[in-house]
Amino acid sequence: MLKITRLETFVIGDGPDVDPDQGGIEPLACLRIHTNHGLIGFSEVFRVPPGVVQATVGGINTHFGQLLIGQEITHPERLWQHVWDSLIHTNRRGWEIIILGALDVAIWDIYGQSLSQPVWRLLGGTQRGPFQTHCETRLQSVVPYCTIVSEVWGGELMFQQQIERIERLLQLGYRAFKVEPMMSTPRDVVELARRARRLSGPESTLMVDVGYLLNDVPTAIRICRQLEELDIYFFETPFAVDTPEPYARLAEQISIPLAMGEHGVTRWEFLDMMDRGRVSVIQPYVTTCGGMTEAKRIVDLALARGALVCPGNWSTQILGTASVHLAAYSPITPHIEFAAAEVFDSPLRRELQERGLPVVNGEITFPSVPGIGYHLPNEVVTKYRID
Repeated sequence: MLKITRLETFVIGDGPDVDPDQGGIEPLACLRIHTNHGLIGFSEVFRVPPGVVQATVGGINTHFGQLLIGQEITHPERLWQHVWDSLIHTNRRGWEIIILGALDVAIWDIYGQSLSQPVWRLLGGTQRGPFQTHCETRLQSVVPYCTIVSEVWGGELMFQQQIERIERLLQLGYRAFKVEPMMSTPRDVVELARRARRLSGPESTLMVDVGYLLNDVPTAIRICRQLEELDIYFFETPFAVDTPEPYARLAEQISIPLAMGEHGVTRWEFLDMMDRGRVSVIQPYVTTCGGMTEAKRIVDLALARGALVCPGNWSTQILGTASVHLAAYSPITPHIEFAAAEVFDSPLRRELQERGLPVVNGEITFPSVPGIGYHLPNEVVTKYRID
């Protein structure tokens, strides 16, 4: 029997000298699950304070240790449900579920290794119907869209920095981009998108993310009406996500699909986005939403509603590798988010990307190695460890 014997955590990061706006990796908790057969599962825990992870994931007396150590890995979904049911007297949201999500990804990693299969095959394999397949459908790869940020927001310097980064990535073969005119005027939002479209040309995919910039629907309508002529693939997070009602009001008035979900936790929040908010592009982070088990359910719910799933990832290619497995399973995932290390001043981001799945001609081929397939050498952990 394959059983969990130990939970391990550690924290890596670029350190205080590398600005997150320049792609720096802030303190990032990672975890390993050890088994009695020597198989080890690995994941990162994005957007949870590392101290919380270290306090709850460890020995038999920790919050998750008492739930998982000694458990047999018969199937990841059984363990996910075991932990979920054990948390019924907590809020089953927030940090607790994000950590469960990371543990779930690591368990899927072990499960795939034990069966000598990549995780995406165990999720169900590629799901592409013969009558829903056209020349742009990729049966064995996914196209990453590069998220473009700048060191300043608003005005000419923002335009210059983000456009220069797109130009560099175009030269490297990337062909999908998301500009981020955060903390900017409505005029600057439109201007940055215009310059990005002019540079990238009509064949590139272009998205716009304003990072919860707006409070009122009329301003959002005015911005989107101008963006419509630029063939924008989606318009991301115009409003705070506390309520989906403004999203629904905006969706009624524009033709650009609305996107949200980077901090969504559990399928129930994504159902709310789609059913009440009329959001047609949802962006689960594979760990944040509750793990690969929950992300698979989210894909199934979105498919029934005619929505797209474009997994988010403003983190590292540890998480990005898990996103590729979800994309391989999903018939509604043409793109995944990608923070390209080539345009950021982060040594750690570069090292983590080099060990991830390669981008060739703007595409990532679905992996064939067992499990999730991301290996982080101990020498890299030692070099960037900050706990």
